[in-house]
Amino acid sequence: MSQLEIIVNGEPRRVPGPASVADLLRYLGLDPRTVVVELNREIVRRPRIDDTALASGDAVELVHFVGGG
Repeated sequence: MSQLEIIVNGEPRRVPGPASVADLLRYLGLDPRTVVVELNREIVRRPRIDDTALASGDAVELVHFVGGG
């Protein structure tokens, strides 16, 4: 298994590859229903996270929804 070198929220990370956006979320322990994903400055819609592949050099921004009041 190879490693992908990507940027997640401005921080360099190595993740197992090949990987999709959904694989990254699972690797990070995040629920896709509570996160908005931006890949290389474009929003990845939830129905596409399984088939959107990551590549070394990609920049991923993850925004978490926080509930409460």
